[in-house]
Amino acid sequence: MDKKERILIVDDESGIRRLLYHKLSKAGYTCEEAENAERATEKMAANPAELIILDIKMPGKSGIELLPDIKAKYPHTAVIMATAITEASNAINCMKDGADDYLCKPFNLEEVVLSAERSLEKRRLELEIKAYQERLQQKVDEQTMEIRRLFLGAIEALVFALEAKDKYTAGHSRRVTKFALAIAKELGLPKDELEDLRWGSLLHDVGKIAVDQAIQNKPTKLTAAEYEHIMIHTQIGAGIVKPVVNDRVVKMIEHHHDRYDGTGLNQTIAGEDIPLGARIMAVADAFDAMTSDRPYRPALPMEEALGEIKRCTDTQFDPMVARAFIKISNSLPVIKNGQASARKALKAKK
Repeated sequence: MDKKERILIVDDESGIRRLLYHKLSKAGYTCEEAENAERATEKMAANPAELIILDIKMPGKSGIELLPDIKAKYPHTAVIMATAITEASNAINCMKDGADDYLCKPFNLEEVVLSAERSLEKRRLELEIKAYQERLQQKVDEQTMEIRRLFLGAIEALVFALEAKDKYTAGHSRRVTKFALAIAKELGLPKDELEDLRWGSLLHDVGKIAVDQAIQNKPTKLTAAEYEHIMIHTQIGAGIVKPVVNDRVVKMIEHHHDRYDGTGLNQTIAGEDIPLGARIMAVADAFDAMTSDRPYRPALPMEEALGEIKRCTDTQFDPMVARAFIKISNSLPVIKNGQASARKALKAKK
């Protein structure tokens, strides 16, 4: 009966190779021979065997030296070491290096077949266990992703609900996300960073759930204490999302109000030490704030807001990010609280 498993017999003595070849072939295995380590390496590269019977001592590269290479390149190939009786200690050391069994010369051919069966059965079980673990891990990963998706969706819905209650901030997070992603694409950020930026932008203001709405909507200039109170939303927001997003998103949210020159409130980092996503969000967030009505002032025209971005480049904003935003600004539809765009509003005034 064809057992399908292939056995590679590696020994410098042709008589031993032939003896093992005939016995194992009769037992149903497909066998090949190699007279040295170099030839064995070639045969494994062409068509890896499920089992190797490997002589410990051979001219040139020995079986002891070949074993680590085999296990490194073909970890699921079983290896039986063949040795003279006086070299049993070497064979045991080989087993510590990954061999599955060892046979002593002169061979008992029935023991050779039994050893091959045991080693291949062990290999089959290991592969089944590995496949089961991978399927289990896949299910865990899928469930984790689903839980993460639901949780992030709930937080996102919370942000939008909070914004919807306030005519001044309605749609703010969506617009900031649109601006931030446009900047990031202009800068050539890879797909995974764009996805992180998307979540960071959508959720950047979730911490405002802890901010006093009377202070947030105050129609006059904030006191220093009131401004500091509002700024707690960066830390609180980072803490809210931390259990379900990666560290890059957490840091974006935590630092999106940091100034490029390092002079922001309680700021500990500056310049390029600020995460790039946070530097991008800083420009997008500020621009949307300037072109939207606020309790203390009406929306600024687009050109005036862009002028402010330029003026604050190198101080509040990263110059690279600011330049990228200014470059693409003409192609961005800017919505003011669900009304006409800032550009249209400016033309209407003229």
